[in-house]
Amino acid sequence: MTPRIEILPEKKLIGKRLQTSLANNKTHELWRSFMPKRGEIKNPISSDLFAIQVYEPDYFEAFNPNAVFEKWATLEVTDFNNIPTEMESFTLSGGLYAVFEHKGHDIAIFDYIFRTWIPNSKYDLDQRPHFEILGAKYKKEDPNSEEEIWIPIKEKL
Repeated sequence: MTPRIEILPEKKLIGKRLQTSLANNKTHELWRSFMPKRGEIKNPISSDLFAIQVYEPDYFEAFNPNAVFEKWATLEVTDFNNIPTEMESFTLSGGLYAVFEHKGHDIAIFDYIFRTWIPNSKYDLDQRPHFEILGAKYKKEDPNSEEEIWIPIKEKL
């Protein structure tokens, strides 16, 4: 699986966040809280959902399923003028990303990305948010579901 390489412009997002880990995964709780309220966001650019992960700088140095990171459920917006109650703004900095088109719900793709593709590519992982775009072809827990996985990269020195 070969990703496409894209330069992402900065994006404005509005949504909800929480602290989670792989061992104590609260992703379902986050989305269950966000989805009924997403209609309160008055200035979305599209209906695509952005699932964002913000990791500490040393997160990928050694695998630890208990390591905590920040997870966001968001929509892209034109501006931050009207932020609904119980939501926050998030500015996704632009930059270079490897974009993997993923079908299904097999999380083995992340093993491939981090253990095979990145080490054998001309890129290193960059310290910026990771995210998935859940667009029109995304269907929760459906084997035919499609999403884009965006991994921040930088050229190896």
